[in-house]
Amino acid sequence: MTEFNNNPPEQAGANSLAVGDDSSDSPCIGVCTTLYDDVCQGCGRTLGEVSNWVFFSQEEKDSVWKRIRAEGTAMRFQRQTK
Repeated sequence: MTEFNNNPPEQAGANSLAVGDDSSDSPCIGVCTTLYDDVCQGCGRTLGEVSNWVFFSQEEKDSVWKRIRAEGTAMRFQRQTK
């Protein structure tokens, strides 16, 4: 799978937005916020998914990844232009 990385070498791997989803176990991008609902605006997971992530089986994690990628609304999927 192709990995996109437009960051300078010293920033490579600094966050999952820079290196792509395939290199990260967790969808977390360190921007944890909810606005009047139970969905993190940073990663797109529910609060239950965030708090139980470490206990999820790989199948459960894959299911969450599939859903949040399909939705594509979380900040993690919003490419920012400089």
